[in-house]
Parts: sequence; C-alpha cells; structure tokens
Amino acid sequence: MRAERLLETCVYAGDLAAAEKFYVEVLGLQVYSRQPGRHVFFRCGEAMFLVFNAENTRKSRIEIGGQELPNHGCHGQGHVAFVSSEADLPEWKERLSELGIAIEAEVRWPAGGQSIYIRDPAGNSVELATPGLWGLAG
Repeated sequence: MRAERLLETCVYAGDLAAAEKFYVEVLGLQVYSRQPGRHVFFRCGEAMFLVFNAENTRKSRIEIGGQELPNHGCHGQGHVAFVSSEADLPEWKERLSELGIAIEAEVRWPAGGQSIYIRDPAGNSVELATPGLWGLAG
C-alpha cells in the first residue's frame, strides 16, 4: 500500500483577502470555501489548494461534523508549484508582466522542464512548472 497522489497542499498567509485576490486574479483558481480569518480553499484541477492563517490555525481548533481537527501552522515562507504546459509559459510571463508581478527566477532544468518563480502577497514562493522537470508527462 502507498499514497497514490496529492489531494491537497497548503501555504500560510496573514492577509487572506490579499491571498484570495492573488490566487483568483493571477492564477485563475476557483474559491471552494472560506472562513474569514482562518482559511480560503481553492479548487485546482483534481486537487485542493489551501491557504491558512497560521496564527489562527495554530491556536484554535475547528470542529467539523462533531469532530475536532488538529491545530497546525508554520512560520516563514512556503513553496508551491502549479503545473503549466511549456507552450503556456510565454503567456504566463506576459500576464505576470501586465499585472506588475516580478518574475523572481526562470529555470530550464538540466533533465528537462522549465519553471517560473514568483511570490504571492505573503512572500510564499509560487512556481509555474512543466511536469518534465520531474520526468512526468504533461
């Protein structure tokens, strides 16, 4: 038995409204749910992308269906990579430029694949990457 795929991943942000605006307006994600001051959740293909306010998720538990979820949270900047096709990378660069979002780095990986790195409003590293960097089909 082994884990089959990622179901969800998360980053943390103190300003959830700014994070929501970034992930909707820049990356085109769809909001699934939000709890002001605690989290905003997005659909991303067949997975979920979660943004939590670490201060609030560290100190207070939430109850869902009569069950208490564990506290969690972290300090510092996180990282997330979203899949992009190689053909879409030039359009991403143009869109980011139009929105005034600086590209922190562009990488062409030795084994194949490319990545563009930007920062979200909380300082998290956001990567747009072709699956070839890990030898995966796009």
